[in-house]
Amino acid sequence: MIEIIPALDIMSGKCVRLSQGDFLRQKVYDIDPLDMAKQYEAIGIKRLHIVDLDGAKSGSLKNLDTLRRIATGTSLTVDYGGGIRTGRDVAAVFDAGAAMINISSIAITQPQMLTEWIQTYGADSILLGADVKNELVAVNGWLKETSVSLFSFLEDNRNKGVAHFFCTDIAYDGMLAGPAFGLFARITSCYPNLHFIASGGVANLQDITELQNIGCKGVIIGKAIYEGLITLMELEKYIVDGAN
Repeated sequence: MIEIIPALDIMSGKCVRLSQGDFLRQKVYDIDPLDMAKQYEAIGIKRLHIVDLDGAKSGSLKNLDTLRRIATGTSLTVDYGGGIRTGRDVAAVFDAGAAMINISSIAITQPQMLTEWIQTYGADSILLGADVKNELVAVNGWLKETSVSLFSFLEDNRNKGVAHFFCTDIAYDGMLAGPAFGLFARITSCYPNLHFIASGGVANLQDITELQNIGCKGVIIGKAIYEGLITLMELEKYIVDGAN
């Protein structure tokens, strides 16, 4: 059964969604992140993906208070990313209650640091992401494209011991037009033993089922829930039915 992982993208302590990673195309949702997290917990969700968009843009942690409120106010397993640049940042995120850090840029800009964090905290504490445009990895909150190909990025970091990986095709993210099925199918085909999580574009339950069918271990969902295209009642039924 594929794991459902709701996303909370946070700016100034509020839930926000971007379209195609564009900070100028953002929509703010009038709901407290902790209240949203509690709603997810109530329907059987076990995991939450939090992105500090302020941190991703500025390069420094900005929403640890929100992380702390959710970690202490729920029993959800939280992975947190955005603005993590130093060992001190990593320690601060774990101290605030995250079970995992989700990172991407650092694997390109300072790969040795990622290796050190894997050695210090263990591979199960790291969720490595690749945000891609035309299968090239983008960094710094999707603002800067690199010449690093997705599949070389995957191979290099898998060899370093990374066990948990997610990928967002920026062209699909926030567009509610379906995920990058072809790309994700190639990833799961090349790396069937990788704990791979799909992200971006999910618009309905059929999308989730298709991602499960192509071998994804998890799926990150954000805007479709906020916009009511996937209701919490539908998610609860999907989770319950899948567990039986």
